Amino acid sequence: MAKLAFLGLGVMGYPMAGHLAAAGHEVTVYNRTLAKAEAWVAKHGGAAAATPRAAAAGAEFVMACVGNDDDLRSICLGEDGAFAGMAAGTVFVDHTTVSAAVTRELFAAANAAQVSFVDAPVSGGQAGAENGQLVVMCGGDQGAYDRAAPVIDSYAKLCKRLGESGSGQLTKMVNQICIAGLVQGLSEGLHFAEKAGLDGRAVIEVIGGGAAGSWQMINRYETMLDDHFEHGFAVDWMRKDLGICLDTADENGASLPVTALIDQFYKDVQKIGGGRWDTSSLIKRLRALDGA
Repeated sequence: MAKLAFLGLGVMGYPMAGHLAAAGHEVTVYNRTLAKAEAWVAKHGGAAAATPRAAAAGAEFVMACVGNDDDLRSICLGEDGAFAGMAAGTVFVDHTTVSAAVTRELFAAANAAQVSFVDAPVSGGQAGAENGQLVVMCGGDQGAYDRAAPVIDSYAKLCKRLGESGSGQLTKMVNQICIAGLVQGLSEGLHFAEKAGLDGRAVIEVIGGGAAGSWQMINRYETMLDDHFEHGFAVDWMRKDLGICLDTADENGASLPVTALIDQFYKDVQKIGGGRWDTSSLIKRLRALDGA
């Protein structure tokens, strides 16, 4: 069992760190709000630290799951950053969804500090984190990945290295691009069924096992039909992620017309007060257009 640090105890990080403790690792946690770190320790054991540097001191692996590029920089760099507390040869694993640019920046900074850096964004949402069933897509040096993978397995159903630094983040962008299109298509299909007077549940029972079936369909159709959007990944965070996708597409020349359109649909959802609704709330926008 390893001595670990986990930085960031949000809806994803809190249960992920819990799985590490349950697996028998010695875990020190850091959170911007110390009370949440102390609550985690009261539930899972281990220790809480006042700074990322203090949490990382003596750890073989430092895992992180925070909000965005700036949050990640703040916990990695500077006098109180994790890199300053990590010993040569240790491994930093970043589960945050951020830009490939900041990943490569921090990969270089970590190398300068003689620390390995693995970008390892996740898919599976809060339920996946709580159930230890996340999909983890990784980039970085093969040796660092090989060392980190058994630790990541504590909360993953699948963990795979896609290539060098930044490859994990680029793969997560593909994931978010695909999800955006799926959720919009599902929203339109269910909305059409409603307008046509069909029983939406019966419709999904028929089409869910065919070519139209998807994880989004099976796991979200009922709450969408019930107009309930308190599950999974928030619209505010999806717009952050799609912004990263679109910025990167500008850099690499990819055409993302549907992604750009759905990003604006999510902006419409924010305007009607749905920033914290989950991403399946695209159907709420369609109902709002109809005055429903």
